[in-house]
Amino acid sequence: MNIKTYMETVGVAALESSRVIARATTETKNKALASIAEHLNDERQNLLSANRVDMAKGLANGLDCALLDRLELNDERIDAMIEGLHQVAALPDPVGEMTDLGVRPSGIRLAKMRTPIGVIGIIYESRPNVTIDAASLCLKSGNATILRGGSEAIHSNQAIADCIRKGLDDAGLPPSVVQVINTPDREAVAELITMTDYVDVIIPRGGKGLIKRLITDAQVPMIKHLDGNCHLYIDDHADLKKAVDIAINSKTHRYGVCNAMESLLIAQSVAKKILPELSALYAEKQVELRGCEKARAIVSTINKASEEDWGDEFLAPILAIKIVDGIDEAIDHINHYSSKHTESIVTENDENSRRFLTEIDSSSVMLNVSTRFADGFEYGLGAEIGISTDKIHTRGPVGLEGLTCQKWVVYGDGQIRQ
Repeated sequence: MNIKTYMETVGVAALESSRVIARATTETKNKALASIAEHLNDERQNLLSANRVDMAKGLANGLDCALLDRLELNDERIDAMIEGLHQVAALPDPVGEMTDLGVRPSGIRLAKMRTPIGVIGIIYESRPNVTIDAASLCLKSGNATILRGGSEAIHSNQAIADCIRKGLDDAGLPPSVVQVINTPDREAVAELITMTDYVDVIIPRGGKGLIKRLITDAQVPMIKHLDGNCHLYIDDHADLKKAVDIAINSKTHRYGVCNAMESLLIAQSVAKKILPELSALYAEKQVELRGCEKARAIVSTINKASEEDWGDEFLAPILAIKIVDGIDEAIDHINHYSSKHTESIVTENDENSRRFLTEIDSSSVMLNVSTRFADGFEYGLGAEIGISTDKIHTRGPVGLEGLTCQKWVVYGDGQIRQ
């Protein structure tokens, strides 16, 4: 079977199963989620063995540290996947929710009903935990999903897919509710993003190159973010102890994630007090610092930043540092260079915090907290399907509600239009 025929078969099966999962009860969906969690736990050693194959191939093929970090499975990450499934099961089911009830002068009664989107295609690289995150959220929100992970994670993803199939079967749901593409052929992606007869929306998760290509070639609508150039601004009125803790955590907690800080802005009035301490702490963690001339005048070991550094998502132990005059320059810099993902300010000044939260044009804006909290799990969404920097349909971490839409429901008692 060629790729085009295979993908059409997948699309037909997804469309048919989308009608089954759309009418499934909350109890049925939660049973499937709980059963998938059980199978993940039971098959833990098989998952780790499959992942070791992928990791070995990744090392042999020269994958960089950020991709290898995303690719790796361990007991802690499997536990997190299991916990994510239980969290999603515990969340309220959005399907069927009625809002905006009203009565018109004609006597008709109106409401909006929350419904599944239908069939969701998800394309992602490296991170096998995305297979579970995506499957759980799509399942609970009543959507069928087609998952296409990266070729570097194919053994891990197929092992996880087997657990998903078993869980769906336990709940009496068709296996085509969640389909994991079983070929590494890139033509599968090219087909998926043009399958407008079967797929309602595409959600890509991966590197900037992948997202740009999909934006260019996709015919199916997309929910996306291009990259994560996240900023932290240490204000004139910052609590410097908080600022140090937040700045270190935002950058070094994990490097290969989209909510890691990539650019640090420091108000001129506090730069000499805090930058030497931060520089020493980053040096202990082997973080390369690239700064403006003002930053380099304070700490001579900081390398010179290029213009490209202000806009880069490094996904590595590299940090761009700029000294700014104050809140106005910080806001202007962030809105110019940001990828619209996540930005945080450290300040005890109410007016500066209000301005930052209001004027920064990003999907998450934060006060006195690490950028690493920009995450569906931390926001109480359970697992997340991704983070959207778009402004239409959904923005920020995409959980259950972001995977649904609304339709008008009209009740009458024989009314006719006059």
